[in-house]
Amino acid sequence: MAGSVHDSPLLAKLFNAGDVSKLFTDSAEMRALLIVEGALAKVQGAAGLIPEISAAAIHRAAMEVQIDPAGLAEATATNGVCIPAFVAAFRTAMEAPEHSQYIHFGATSQDILDTGLMLRLRQVLGHYETALAETLEGLAALAEAHADLPMAGRTYGQHATPVSFGSVVAHWGAPLLDLFAELPALRDRVLWVSLSGAAGTGSAMGPQAETIRAALAEALGLRDPQRSWHNDRSPILALAGWLSRLGAALGKMAEDLLALTMTGIGEVNLGAAGGSSTMPQKQNPVKPSVILALSRQITALNGTLLTAGSPRLERDGSAWFTEWLTVPQLCLSGAAMLEQARSLSRTLAPNADAMRGALSGGQGLIYAEALSFELAKTLPRPEAQAAVKTLCVEAGKTGAELGDLAAKAFPDLALSALFDPAAQMGSAPAEARRFADTVRSLGFTKTG
Repeated sequence: MAGSVHDSPLLAKLFNAGDVSKLFTDSAEMRALLIVEGALAKVQGAAGLIPEISAAAIHRAAMEVQIDPAGLAEATATNGVCIPAFVAAFRTAMEAPEHSQYIHFGATSQDILDTGLMLRLRQVLGHYETALAETLEGLAALAEAHADLPMAGRTYGQHATPVSFGSVVAHWGAPLLDLFAELPALRDRVLWVSLSGAAGTGSAMGPQAETIRAALAEALGLRDPQRSWHNDRSPILALAGWLSRLGAALGKMAEDLLALTMTGIGEVNLGAAGGSSTMPQKQNPVKPSVILALSRQITALNGTLLTAGSPRLERDGSAWFTEWLTVPQLCLSGAAMLEQARSLSRTLAPNADAMRGALSGGQGLIYAEALSFELAKTLPRPEAQAAVKTLCVEAGKTGAELGDLAAKAFPDLALSALFDPAAQMGSAPAEARRFADTVRSLGFTKTG
């Protein structure tokens, strides 16, 4: 088994992260680092901090040269960071020492690596936005189409009162709507430029340090935090927190689908299922299982990342290294969850016959609450509850239907409508339609 499922030729399609996988490779990192160094030189040249002719040469070279990450491995193992070797390789590749001497002027390794990561995270968030929008569109269509389809609600794993399949779908989608709405603010909270030098003071760039940082942020389309964040990992933690909530939301949907596809329930068809190596009858719920496994991984990785959220003094190597171990996996797992959810939102469908069977097969006990409230119109509430409980016990002993027992016990009351699931769903159909309307109203215009 490979060290990461996302890097495994065997498992990568099972845990498919789509195009986000391309953003977490060594070659993608080298390209991001070159973009940052080129932009840094350009803004420093414009500010007169380095010769403008050298700045232009560095900026042009950053778009043309290629650096082999494998060639940096030995030095990275020694230095604990790739930037010293990267800068040396960039200078060599330029073959213009009079200009290349100004590469990385006044910056430190963390500035370049963190800013390069932000360029890639911007693309990651764009992928999340698209996948979330398409997942929500799929769920909205399901919720609207089945807003009036009754099914048994379940609490503590037991039948409670009727709900609608559309409302169940809407409840899956509601937290995803919130997460989608937060994306603009998340971009502002996460996508920061870093340029503050060795100890966070920008001293090597002199009085122009803050101006140059602001110019670099503008050149790269990132936010200028107007301070050093070497020892404040809030942007990374904010992204991990958002991903953890995404994992919880999609994990809940996966848990429900695993329950609703169980033998003996079978109220949802996934549209695609896996087979067993030995049992021909099996239709395994692979996609929900993948989502749930990834959700658990994200929760664990977020916990690990939080331990690195208090770096020591001005910079902390071990805290930074912890991010390298966790952030790519967090981002890839988030993308893989969304790929599975997007697919499921288009293929899953309710099994209406199984839902009707669940509603009619429990001796009508699912309507006990409705009956107690109806009786409470003419009896004190405690007496009404006690009467219904007595009828439920009798139904359990005799196998009789609760509706039949109630009709005999209270012949003067018209109770038949109470035992119609379509009349007992409360606000469920309206919730389903409201969710669908909200999704439709967004239009999903991409923001970045």
